[in-house]
Amino acid sequence: MADFTHVPIMLQECLDGLNIRPDKIYVDGTTGGAGHSREIAKRLTNGRLISLDQDPDAIAAASERLAGLPATVYRTNFRYVKDALSDLGIDGIDGALLDLGVSSHQLDKRERGFSYNGDAPLDMRMSQEGPTAADLVNTASREELSRILKEYGEEPFAWKIAGKIEQVRQATPILTTAQLADTIASALPPAVRRKDKNPSRRSFQAIRIAVNGELDALSEGLDALFESMNTGARFCIITFHSLEDRLVKQRFKQWCTACTCPPEFPVCVCGGKAKAKPITKKPLEACAQEQEENRRSRSAKLRIIEKL
Repeated sequence: MADFTHVPIMLQECLDGLNIRPDKIYVDGTTGGAGHSREIAKRLTNGRLISLDQDPDAIAAASERLAGLPATVYRTNFRYVKDALSDLGIDGIDGALLDLGVSSHQLDKRERGFSYNGDAPLDMRMSQEGPTAADLVNTASREELSRILKEYGEEPFAWKIAGKIEQVRQATPILTTAQLADTIASALPPAVRRKDKNPSRRSFQAIRIAVNGELDALSEGLDALFESMNTGARFCIITFHSLEDRLVKQRFKQWCTACTCPPEFPVCVCGGKAKAKPITKKPLEACAQEQEENRRSRSAKLRIIEKL
């Protein structure tokens, strides 16, 4: 799997954020090409890294690149981390990393059907299992498609695009990425098409999120990972779009908040205790040089907390 490229974003910031101790146990919940995983594992002696991914291509690449290091590669979505840890006989972890979103390999390998550039079967499945993007696009009602585009892509022309998809698929099924990109573009006003270099970007993101259940997986995975953490464990999460970042920000804030009394109460009566403390007050962003060298890093935000 030498072609599974993975340039780890904000690598040093993640390593520093995890506060790695060589005899502890860490989880990389989104291993991909093992860019972050390899550097974490190299810093361990008696400790252990558990590298999770649902993509069989990632599992093959990670198994190759982590060979000889204190790392265990395990195929699953990170939302099922508790089952994985139970299988491996692990009671608690001392740090976790999530690098969310679609990997460079998934985007670059055209036949995976994630990209609106070029033409390929309309797939988009990170796990390579279950219903494809083509299944969704050709069976969902206009109302459901519009909801997906609006909710997951924040697409202002969601209703028009959904209507166009419905119209086109009645004549011929939409089975390729180029068909879908052309259908989306044809639903947009000419001024929008001229202004936006990639008019399909938001819709492709929305459909990918829906196909993979990404936001549900993230919500469940955040809780499962946090509950698996020992006191003092660090949680580092890299997000790439506002929906992910909002969910992570809200959950981190919830864990880092002690009092849950209504704001009009003059004194605290709930006796609540914070479950975590923020390590980053504001999300970290890639430095100018990294943004120049790796375009994918430009939208990345890194948030870090420590469990109390």
